[in-house]
Amino acid sequence: MTLRATGRADAEDVWQRYVTPARWPSWSPQIRAVRADGERLTPGMRGEVVSVFGVTAAFVVESVDDERWEWVWRVRIGPVRLRLRHQVSHRPGGSSTRLVVEGPAIALAAYAAPARWALSRLVRG
Repeated sequence: MTLRATGRADAEDVWQRYVTPARWPSWSPQIRAVRADGERLTPGMRGEVVSVFGVTAAFVVESVDDERWEWVWRVRIGPVRLRLRHQVSHRPGGSSTRLVVEGPAIALAAYAAPARWALSRLVRG
């Protein structure tokens, strides 16, 4: 599944919102808290995302490319495993973001709407 969003937020600001897990709840309304073993995304970083419903998802960051503004992580919620690739780009008047999610079709269907909402909030000015 591939999702995209564009907005007026500066691309550098959007990237900083991504690479700072403590900021995720500010733009992703389904996230209540993030517990991570660091303040900034790095390869190998592990942690947990706590949803507003109390569901906890364990994660590990696979890669972070500060020059290309891309990062990849794996998320596990019980038996469900997802792999998510995020990218930020400059665009005239703001930024765009792209998310590619790999996983079971039923999980992708459930995740699509909240992810679209979060991405639109991520890039809004």
